[in-house]
Amino acid sequence: MSNDEIDPRIYDLYDEYCHSPMERREFLSRAAAITVIGGGSALAMAEMLLPRYAEAQMISFTDERVKARYVTYDSPGGNSGKMRGYLVQPAGTGPFPSVLVVHENRGLNPHIEDVARRVAVAGFLALAPDALAPAGGYPGNDDDGKKMQAGLNRAKIQADMLNSAKYLKAHALSNGKLGTVGFCFGGLVVNNLAVSLGGDLNAGVPFYGRAPKSEDVAKIKAPLLIHYAENDKNVNAMKPGYEAALKANKVPFEMHTYPGTRHGFHNNSTSRYSEAAAKQAWDRTIAFFKKHLS
Repeated sequence: MSNDEIDPRIYDLYDEYCHSPMERREFLSRAAAITVIGGGSALAMAEMLLPRYAEAQMISFTDERVKARYVTYDSPGGNSGKMRGYLVQPAGTGPFPSVLVVHENRGLNPHIEDVARRVAVAGFLALAPDALAPAGGYPGNDDDGKKMQAGLNRAKIQADMLNSAKYLKAHALSNGKLGTVGFCFGGLVVNNLAVSLGGDLNAGVPFYGRAPKSEDVAKIKAPLLIHYAENDKNVNAMKPGYEAALKANKVPFEMHTYPGTRHGFHNNSTSRYSEAAAKQAWDRTIAFFKKHLS
């Protein structure tokens, strides 16, 4: 079964599952109750959308082009005062331009660690912070991770991400230039960091992230590369207002909407993945960082 054969109602249900307290058992049960016109198993379609992290890995953690380790650092004002992240440096001695990689709404899972390694292979010092670190860290599965993240104070998560960005920018291996990329919840974090960091951020790339408040856009100084999925009504509803605010405040930005894609199209661990769109968006992202962080 190809991605195109998955019933749109299953995609919509999966999106609800990802962004609500719905548990996996309920998602699969509700999917199984859907009657698919023309035959086919709705349950099989739903199971196709669940992440397969091992199969999706692009850069091995033993790849000789990178060196990865976990680091801890102070995070005043955050959920515990301490943070933990996955730091990946390219081969060589540096210093390197740096990129903060921000996960979705379930903590630092294997897919985002893989994305951090992709960033490092491209020549950047990458840090992927784990918002769940104050609660014990990513628990090994997305369902529990989603619950844990929902139980943390959202403003304090933002403080933890801001402190992570400052830690990375000041790192001994960093050249002092800072970019950030994030996905879904992480896209919202990128937009908020652009507001809170002002001129201390050199480039921001949100993937299908909710926009900041329009009145805060004037604080953004960094150029932005903003990626949208075509079929993503909740996030895209904020696009016109965000675009207008960016133009009104003369913030340099690019916006790209990828035809035929859904929220999460860059995540190659699930069947929402769109290979062509993900590659185009990623190539644009790396070129954008090389332009603004070198």
